[in-house]
Amino acid sequence: MKVLDVALIVLSSAGLLHGMLFAIYLIFFKKKKSQSNLLLGLILIFMAFRIGKSVLLNFGEGLEPVFIFIGLTFLLLIGPLLRWYVLSMTRTKFKITKSYLLELVPFILIFSASLFVTRGWYENSKWVIIIFSSGLIFIYLHLAFYIGLAWREFRLTQKEFPKQQQTKSQKAVFVWLHSLLVGFMLIWGTYVLNILDDAVPYIIGPILYSVVIYFLSYRAFQLKATDLDGMVFKENTNKYLFNEVSKLVIDNKLYLEPDLSLSKLSKILGKSAQQISLVVNEHAKQNFNDFINYRRIQDSKKLLLKDENEKYTISSIAFDVGFSSLSSFNGAFKKFEGTTPSSYRKKGTS
Repeated sequence: MKVLDVALIVLSSAGLLHGMLFAIYLIFFKKKKSQSNLLLGLILIFMAFRIGKSVLLNFGEGLEPVFIFIGLTFLLLIGPLLRWYVLSMTRTKFKITKSYLLELVPFILIFSASLFVTRGWYENSKWVIIIFSSGLIFIYLHLAFYIGLAWREFRLTQKEFPKQQQTKSQKAVFVWLHSLLVGFMLIWGTYVLNILDDAVPYIIGPILYSVVIYFLSYRAFQLKATDLDGMVFKENTNKYLFNEVSKLVIDNKLYLEPDLSLSKLSKILGKSAQQISLVVNEHAKQNFNDFINYRRIQDSKKLLLKDENEKYTISSIAFDVGFSSLSSFNGAFKKFEGTTPSSYRKKGTS
């Protein structure tokens, strides 16, 4: 074997070994056990099988056809896993449901069929070229389709969280996913060019994979990507919703409306009443009623102390700031100010 061949084998195999070790670390030894790390580990393992087939095919002799077909079918598994991984990194509490598992049907069918491939059929059947070419086209288009879906999920999340509103962890997730998806597009493009007209030597695929996997490992370590998942978007989502609530309730003075309620606000914002209640509790440190009544009381204090408002009764002021009854106004005023509205007026005007 030539020295150059040995060097190419070492270079292409180094990435395989590194990818496998990285996957084993993520699945078995990483302290933070998460769905996203499991998915990334599986992607690396199945990519190693796929790239390993390429190395054996390029340098080995007499490789059994069944291994060639099986190696290709792993791309049908990698596509869905890549999409699920992006979803797990951009959605809070993402779960792989039965509907997602249906995406594995093409892999199961073609993998099962590959087990029946024999050397005799591969070397003598007139249908080999047609079946192999059709399968190859389908497999690479399938992977391209899922890379596109993963990219789409990535871009949608970026639009939902503008750059100026992103936390440090969210920025790290976006940079990491961008690097990962670009890496997969490069590998896909290399293999497709090789298939089309041998414009790229076959061994370039495994070598490029080695370069990509070392770069991605460095990126993952640099960004601490394996410590992150979709939960980093939860806090910002709630904060964004709270800002929307505050804008409506405080800036637009919606609190002055006596019929304001969680259900009414949920219809305006298109969010559930429970979700709005939770973000108000989380960010205002008050329940929804107190959040509204506190603003009303602040307005009422100003009205109670205005000289020109002395002719107005406390009841009329209560109704002006959004209370539907005098008793609820008195109760809220006492709660926030520690005194009654009438005592507050007397003290302020004396």
